[in-house]
Amino acid sequence: MNYSKILQGILDIGESMLKSGAENFRIEDSLYRMCKSYGFVRYDVFVIPSNIQITVETPDGEILTQIRHIETVSTNFDLLDHLNNLSRYVCKNTPDAKELRQLYLDTMNQKPPHPAVQYIATAMGGIGFAVFFGCGFMDGIAAAIASVVLVIAGNWLGRRESNLLIYNMILSFLLEVLVIFLVRLGIGAHPERIILGIVMLLISALGTTNGIRDLLQRDFISGLINIMNSLLGAAGIAFGIGLAMLLLNEVSFEGAALNRNIIVQLLSCTVGCTGFALCFKIRGRQVLYSSVGAFFTWGIYLLVYHFTPSNFAATLTAAVFVGFYAFTMARVNKAPSTVFLTASVLPLIPGSNLYYMMTGYVSRNREMAITQTNTLLSTCLAIAIGFLIVDVASRYLMATLKREYHIGKQS
Repeated sequence: MNYSKILQGILDIGESMLKSGAENFRIEDSLYRMCKSYGFVRYDVFVIPSNIQITVETPDGEILTQIRHIETVSTNFDLLDHLNNLSRYVCKNTPDAKELRQLYLDTMNQKPPHPAVQYIATAMGGIGFAVFFGCGFMDGIAAAIASVVLVIAGNWLGRRESNLLIYNMILSFLLEVLVIFLVRLGIGAHPERIILGIVMLLISALGTTNGIRDLLQRDFISGLINIMNSLLGAAGIAFGIGLAMLLLNEVSFEGAALNRNIIVQLLSCTVGCTGFALCFKIRGRQVLYSSVGAFFTWGIYLLVYHFTPSNFAATLTAAVFVGFYAFTMARVNKAPSTVFLTASVLPLIPGSNLYYMMTGYVSRNREMAITQTNTLLSTCLAIAIGFLIVDVASRYLMATLKREYHIGKQS
């Protein structure tokens, strides 16, 4: 075999998985499995959000090292699902270098969804979470208009700007200006809640949660990178919205208030998460599974909070549920658990806290900044611990069933 080309093909798959939104430890697991299947004597894999490195020793005693630098990352869970299936096929069949390359190219050339799906999905996400945060009918119309603008401006800007802080700042500024003018025209009454529903897709609080989880698993580099990226993204949103408020003399902090009707909360967050699932390019039955997961995740949070009014306890319990739900769905559908986890956990993600934390720092409102920081960290910690509980329980369960779960470095 041409082991250099084989290693290149394995790294191509890992790079595309990372660019599609896969978690670092899942990429490492896939890469280790593929290296093991080809019979490398020794293999070492190192993955962080911006870099992948693999060093292997071939059966002939040759040492090979290849490195990839990752500049930009997006979210395409449909492609990630296909790449995961490809890695399974590679582990089972060990194709030669030429076939591996062709299989990879075929996987990367999947037909994209219709452009209209992006508009519909973003509108569902914006309107759903706007209602979730207490907006009314006219606010929903404003959110729909802003969602269309978000897609158009985001697509245009995304081809020209790779800096997350600047990208979020420009988009947030444009959206805030639009929402303020819509409210002044009588379309909507809660500009802050409207914009918060719209920018939920931009708020990368899941990165903060994953960062804390990485730190708890002693993956310090990935953890710090994920947390810093989340903070930079939130800072861009806060700067953009704050600038628009100051220029248009519309400075107000009414705060996020969830809809008082529990049924409306459940339905609106489910609609919003369905929209985000489509934005993440999840397809087919997996969209339905993500929606069902989001509904029950928020329902469990509300149920626990009703009996034990503790945000930490309710978040922890709901996080354990969604973790096990994603674990189960992943095995039933033979797909990455990330596909089912990301959209289903969105109701728990403290996007509003991350936004108000950065707004507090930008506006020099110390009390707001400290309060929101404490809530943000406790919520992220609860989610991270919930995921860790599921990970530990899953490892013991798979060990009891004598099945491989995650594999690592072999010497």
